[in-house]
Amino acid sequence: MAGDAGPGGAREVLLVLAVAGAGLALAVVVAFGPWHPTGGGPPDRGAARTFNPG
Repeated sequence: MAGDAGPGGAREVLLVLAVAGAGLALAVVVAFGPWHPTGGGPPDRGAARTFNPG
């Protein structure tokens, strides 16, 4: 059944693998790439900074 696919099917599989590989490479670059916090102020602590009990 899988062997019945023609050259168009193989091309489609290669396209899907290429897009998946590009997405994976982009995710790795974003996850492990350098980042620099913006200067000019205290570090943002999110909700801990704005929490006001009582």
